[in-house]
Amino acid sequence: MPGLLIVAHTPLASALRAVAAHVFPERLDRVQALDVAPDEPVEQVEARLREGLAGMSGRPVLMLTDVFGATPSNVAQRLIDGVEVRLVTGVNVPMLWRLLSHLDEPLEALVGRAVAGGSQGVMQIASQRPQNQALNSLSHDQSHAHHQQ
Repeated sequence: MPGLLIVAHTPLASALRAVAAHVFPERLDRVQALDVAPDEPVEQVEARLREGLAGMSGRPVLMLTDVFGATPSNVAQRLIDGVEVRLVTGVNVPMLWRLLSHLDEPLEALVGRAVAGGSQGVMQIASQRPQNQALNSLSHDQSHAHHQQ
């Protein structure tokens, strides 16, 4: 049964773990968070991340980072083996909740669920105002001037 290790800029990792507790408190024992401070040396981040992985009780681990190319992701990339430890970047709440819903699945399946949950959770919401509705109740002349500004 895999565990999740969230590695992100302070305070995002802890905040995401707290959000997980709202909906999945019974799974929180399988979720760890590692916040990375802006001035924290990379060597210290790596040491703490190694400790976090060691604390996952020998289970497979899916690491989730916030931004590809930033320190949390770069350090995490050094520690993945592609078998027992995998990495997905761009963590968001829909991704996390999708993973927690399926946390008993194999690690490989979780990777696919993470990517799908993260991308499907991002969407544009249409405006409630019909496109041809006036912005306000200006007269025709005022409205015409408004559009030329």
